[in-house]
Amino acid sequence: MSETATKIDFQAIDKILEKYEYKKSYLIAMLQGVQEVFRYLPEEAMTYIGEKVDGLSPATVYGVATFYAQFSLEPKGKYEIRVCDGTACHVRGSMPVLNAIRNKLKLKEGQTTCDNGLFSLEIVSCLGACGLAPVCVINDKVYPQMTSDAISTILDTLMKEEGVA
Repeated sequence: MSETATKIDFQAIDKILEKYEYKKSYLIAMLQGVQEVFRYLPEEAMTYIGEKVDGLSPATVYGVATFYAQFSLEPKGKYEIRVCDGTACHVRGSMPVLNAIRNKLKLKEGQTTCDNGLFSLEIVSCLGACGLAPVCVINDKVYPQMTSDAISTILDTLMKEEGVA
């Protein structure tokens, strides 16, 4: 899904801003709300927030959005896959799992979201589950002791549920 394919629903943004009473002290919460709606932070949304909230500018909103790793300026898939490549996971085989995901989703080098917008892939330094290594998380569900075969089966199941071959 490209940025131009996402229609910006400014009414949805207004509801989020209203919830936080247009107070600049709630900027991070507002950005989290917008990202939850759009699955990323569209440039138009950040500009809108900067113009609507007193004491903020679009540049300030952008600065906060780019400072925190939790925010994405690129569209994320419906299923966000995080693969741990910390020491324990790496030693126990996270790279073959990562490669299996890339192959299954047909992700090109540097591509993080598949062409159909269904899956996004992120490599993280640690998920805090070293005893379960290697670990993957898909939309907050933890998958311990992953193997290439296991992740392929999980992705096949999700694709089938979504009607994608």
